[in-house]
This record gives sequence, C-alpha cells and structure tokens, in this order.
Amino acid sequence: MNAPFERVVLLEASGAKHLVNLDRETVKIPSVGVVRADTLQGLLGRRWTIGDRTFLVMVPSIRDEIESVRREAQIIGTKDAPALLWNCDVKPGDFVVEIGAGSGALTLALAHAVGSKGRVVTYDVRPEFLDRARDNVTAADLEGVVEFKIGDGRKGVVERGADAMILDIPDPWEAVDGAATVLRPCGHFASYSPNMEQVNRTVATLRKSTFVEIRSVEIIEREIVAHEAGTHPSFAPLGHTGYLTFARKVLDTF
Repeated sequence: MNAPFERVVLLEASGAKHLVNLDRETVKIPSVGVVRADTLQGLLGRRWTIGDRTFLVMVPSIRDEIESVRREAQIIGTKDAPALLWNCDVKPGDFVVEIGAGSGALTLALAHAVGSKGRVVTYDVRPEFLDRARDNVTAADLEGVVEFKIGDGRKGVVERGADAMILDIPDPWEAVDGAATVLRPCGHFASYSPNMEQVNRTVATLRKSTFVEIRSVEIIEREIVAHEAGTHPSFAPLGHTGYLTFARKVLDTF
C-alpha cells in the first residue's frame, strides 16, 4: 500500500531519529542496510524490527524536517523558529520575504506555515548557501512555495506588499529602510542576531523609521525530566542561540 508521504522518520527507543527518503524502490538506511521503500510505507505508526534493531515508523513533522537539514551554515533552530512565526503572524496564504537563506531551515518553517496558497521569497549572497537551501526545501516537498534569489537584501529588493520580512544577517540594521518599503502597512519585521550589539543597532535604526511595537527577546527553553522518582528540570545547561527583534511597519508614528 502506498502512502502519500515521500519520507518517513524511524524513531528508536533511545529517542534517536533517522529521516529516510522513499523516492526509489529500495533505500539504504545507515547501520541497517537496504530495504524496500514500500515496506516502510506500509508501516506508518507501527513498530518495525530488522535484525536486533527496532524502530517506530512515523510521518516526519516540520521539526523533524528542520532538525535534519543538511547544513551549509548555522541554522535558526526549532526553539527560535516558532517564535518568529508567531510574532510575525505568519499564516496560510501569507507572502514572506526572507533575507539570509543560509541552509534553509527557517525557509522550511515559513513555507510550511504559508502553505500552498502562500509565497516565500528568500535571498542570499552566497550561491552555495542558496543551493543548499533549495535542496533542503525540495527534499521536504515544499519547493513550489519558495522562490530563491541571489542578492544582497541590505541593498533593497524588488518585492512589495509583504506580510512579513525576516532577516538572518550579521547587520540587519542595514536592511531596515528596505524593509519599510517591502512591507505592507502593519506588516511584520523580524531579525535574528547572536549578540546584543547587533540588537542595539537594529533597534536604534527601527526607532528612527516608521516602525512601532519594537521589542527584543531571547527564547530560553528548559526541558523537564519526569520519571518514577519525581519530576525536575533538566540539569543540562541552558544554551544561548540568539536574540529575536520584532517590529511592525506603520505609515504614521506617535
């Protein structure tokens, strides 16, 4: 029986996951061997044992897709991507411009959120990054939603009327004036920055332009461990990823 999925996730009891493409008759699974694709397609949601290895065969979530992307550059991960989508109100049918495609992890999340009736245009100055992003988006079967462009988003882009513009570049303040032109009235601006000096310069530039509701946050995620002996926060250190800055474009300010 064929399933409407071209990829599956093999979940081990340890929590380890293996994303497997089912785009050919037989597929090779590392440390397992070669198996028929239709064998896995017929086992969605079920346990599969081969040799001394046991897996649950699952449909990949967008989190699985993002965590498994092949990387040409550091990615915006699954902790920060949802906050970007939520605060930028990205929803089905939206038009989003992304500056700094990188490896395409956030591009995947944006394409998934806007859906088949939406549109994402993503820019990068490095062709090899754009090629990697395109490969990752294509592997997730979301290429029909995304347009890939080589270019420097800081120098302005041709798009207009965007619902959101999201930047993952070292100097997002250089693209603020362009964002004011690209965004529709009340459209959302967001940037991802590793250090506070980048945040400071971005916020200062936003305040000089026609943007309101300017705020910056750091997303801290701490896992909770639950077992028979009790429940407690994980002892793993809380790692810094980046700071997220948000704003909305308006026509008049106070």
